[in-house]
Amino acid sequence: MKLFTLVALLAATGITVMPGALLSTTALAQSSKPAPIASLVKQVNIPHKQFTLKNGLRVIVHTDRKAPIVAVSVWYDVGSKHEPKGRTGFAHLFEHLMFGGSENVANFDEEVIGMGASNNNGTTWFDRTNYFETVPTGALERMLYIESDRMGHLLGAVTQEKLDTQRGVVQNEKRQGDNQPYGLVEYAQLAALYPEGHPYAHSTIGSMSDLDAASLEDVRSWFRQHYGPNNAVLVLAGDVDLKTARKLVTRWFGDIPRGPQQKPLAVPVPNLAEKKVEVLKDRVANTRIYRTWAVPGLDNADYIALDVAAGVLGGLASSRLDNVLVRDEQLAVSVTASNQSFAQSGQFDVTVDVKPGVDPAKAASRLDAIMADFIANGPSADEVQRVIARTVAGRLGGLEQVGGFGGKATALAEGAVYRKDSNFYRNQLLALAATKPGTVTKAMQNWLLRPTYALTVEPGERAAYDETKPATKAVVAAPPLHLVKRPPIPALGPIGDVAFPSLERGKLPNGVEIIYARRSTLPITQIVLSMDVGRAADIGAKHGVQTLMLSLLDEGAGGRNSVQIAEEGERLGANVSASASADKTTISLWALSANLTPSLDLFSDIVRKPDFKAEEVDRLKNQQLSGIAAELKSPQGLANRVLPPILFGVGHRYGVAGSGAGTTEVVAKLTRDDVVAFHQAWVRPEKAKLFVVSDKPFAEIKAALASRLGNWAGAGEAGVQPGATVVPAPKPRILFIDRPGSPQSFIMAGQVLPDAAKATVDTLITANEPFGASFLSRLNQDLRETKGWSYGVRGSVGRYSDALTYSISAPVQSDKTGASIIALMDNVKAFLGPKGITPEEFERTINSNLRELPGGFEKASDVLTGMQLNDRFGRPDNYYAGKASRLKATTREAMDAAVRGAVSAEKFVWVVVGDAKIVKPQLEKVGLPVEDVTVAGSN
Repeated sequence: MKLFTLVALLAATGITVMPGALLSTTALAQSSKPAPIASLVKQVNIPHKQFTLKNGLRVIVHTDRKAPIVAVSVWYDVGSKHEPKGRTGFAHLFEHLMFGGSENVANFDEEVIGMGASNNNGTTWFDRTNYFETVPTGALERMLYIESDRMGHLLGAVTQEKLDTQRGVVQNEKRQGDNQPYGLVEYAQLAALYPEGHPYAHSTIGSMSDLDAASLEDVRSWFRQHYGPNNAVLVLAGDVDLKTARKLVTRWFGDIPRGPQQKPLAVPVPNLAEKKVEVLKDRVANTRIYRTWAVPGLDNADYIALDVAAGVLGGLASSRLDNVLVRDEQLAVSVTASNQSFAQSGQFDVTVDVKPGVDPAKAASRLDAIMADFIANGPSADEVQRVIARTVAGRLGGLEQVGGFGGKATALAEGAVYRKDSNFYRNQLLALAATKPGTVTKAMQNWLLRPTYALTVEPGERAAYDETKPATKAVVAAPPLHLVKRPPIPALGPIGDVAFPSLERGKLPNGVEIIYARRSTLPITQIVLSMDVGRAADIGAKHGVQTLMLSLLDEGAGGRNSVQIAEEGERLGANVSASASADKTTISLWALSANLTPSLDLFSDIVRKPDFKAEEVDRLKNQQLSGIAAELKSPQGLANRVLPPILFGVGHRYGVAGSGAGTTEVVAKLTRDDVVAFHQAWVRPEKAKLFVVSDKPFAEIKAALASRLGNWAGAGEAGVQPGATVVPAPKPRILFIDRPGSPQSFIMAGQVLPDAAKATVDTLITANEPFGASFLSRLNQDLRETKGWSYGVRGSVGRYSDALTYSISAPVQSDKTGASIIALMDNVKAFLGPKGITPEEFERTINSNLRELPGGFEKASDVLTGMQLNDRFGRPDNYYAGKASRLKATTREAMDAAVRGAVSAEKFVWVVVGDAKIVKPQLEKVGLPVEDVTVAGSN
């Protein structure tokens, strides 16, 4: 349930506004109407300076002093579109190899994580490869050394062993994606839309056979061709200035020689000769209808109008397709429309998930009729304006932060790489704000009247496909390299202070507590109404009613229907959302402070006066049933339904699937009375607290809340949490779920921890980082980085109000399922053994936690989350200010003791979802009893 507007986010981007801006709270408060979009967009600016080294490296610097951190983002102008025939997947494979260490940095991840970096990752797409991290200011020089070594001194560290390992990791990443419902659709779309040899004709992940054929000299050649400084852009954003940046970048990047000059690719937008119709079968819950066109990319102005068209068609909360197919005629349970813009091409995609029991042909015919009318007559001015608002919100929402994939560094880098213009983000906004209905109609008629690719995915068994076949890895001797010696890696600088604000508290007349923090950087108010109820209160005969109730809150409230709620929120700058965990339910408001009064009116009605109309209850119930069916087709969804009742017991408040969706049998019987009763029992003031972060003073916030929620009173009896039940001690065993045709197995294991572990839970969570939680954990490093059997393994401490759990999740290649379980068991035993946490693991974990503290509250939403966590776990308001001292006082012995006192190597129950004919023979060798499990509705 989300409502977005441009007005709110333009004022809340965290970017610098040019002089004379219209975004001040005072200016906006003078009018009851949102300021004109075009006028607001003109004020948006990310001030930055640039320089270029002699070797061609382009450097962009943006200064933002709000936190002692700097985002470092390196973008290379190379992606899968640059791959020749027989070399698909190379760009992405090389991205993985770029994390494996260089000639002077043995392990990038150890260094980067150890320095306290956040948003640390690398990605590859059709047009680019990037590496990014946000580091404490004192770690900037070391980070630049690492990135420069990755750029200029890598090949001496790329060995055949590393190539083989990362090849396995990438192939398991591919299997993991393929294993999902609808996981083969992208391959079909690309093959249908683009002729063979076209740069966009193959997926970024590549083919198994091409990945297997990659030799060591092949990847060396790829690096030499594409990873020169003259083919890269480096962006520094945050606590850094131009003088410092120039000095450090020149010092560490200046001696890297230029690479070959990359020539631009000719990328025509293809056109199908006639409509192409295909049908695929897959293990899916719903028939899904696709309509897809190849359209222009960022190098053609029409892409903006097509973005707007997609929003009107299937992106707004009240979109054309949603109103007709989902709400009115109820032929579908969900619809989408999107315009993916690559640098030189794009895809316009429409999807319809057909409602069970509806003839797909009827839904497809109605879809085509709606689209034909829309293309012929175009959108209304109001639709265009609301889509512009929503689209700009999505573009700017992440710009409060300097790093991350939505931050300011990315905005500058994208334009510099794709369009050779670091101000491209701003030009996009200006063009978007100026878009008119006629422009949208013309663009659609230019591109969407051409023949479409019409794909239908039906429930059924997948046909065999080439990617499941094994291939032979290429092992070819590579010539030796001449290595250049460099100075040692720079030392780390001092760590900044934690910037968690002081809190104020008060109460509404009805006793609801308010916990408030002031953040004056942005004219934004964020409010969370947190209630002492979660999925755990929703068990037994009515399980699933809470999820249904939350989904209905914005489907009518205070006399408004769902469309009116969406439109009012968009015009005000309000974002209302609802969510639930096992123990808490939250209804949140994100609002432009100048429009806080009417935004609170909307928020209050959604909280207090939802209509819960019978017809809406039935419609949303059908959507929830469809979601349950989809969950039962997912390997993770199946495992998550089986394990909790085994660990906690059937009937225990935590012994239900984590999604909270319920079961088909129960949800099908839910009524409007059930929904109303749950809302009255639990969404009430005596169970609620308000958390607020705002630029407005506390007195003003308190008065505004009191006028809308101060007289709020519960009706009827309040809900009572289910009583505690005895947690069983399930016998260790493997529960196997057959999922024929799965190219990968999904492993999940868990155990309930003893109550005594609650006393040292903070230390346990810290100790779990080197064991299961971080990328460098033993579990992940063994199965991913050493063996190459998985794309990623994670061990997690589950923290409930009344219980703690430890769980392991591991998607692994099918032929290594049994060996993976044995390896995981061995890792657990070793970690709990006499040696425990190594000194190196201990030092890295403590230092990383200390160094990431200063950047932990860069965004107002980070503060809001911290406030809620403190309250939930009974921590003092100054908890984060004292966290550094507590970390420094933590000992390796205490971390070992916390793990050993909580986790048992012998108490895990394992769930495996995979193809029986491949997996079952392996499980018999693990040494645990194996039981076959069938989940109703999964076949």
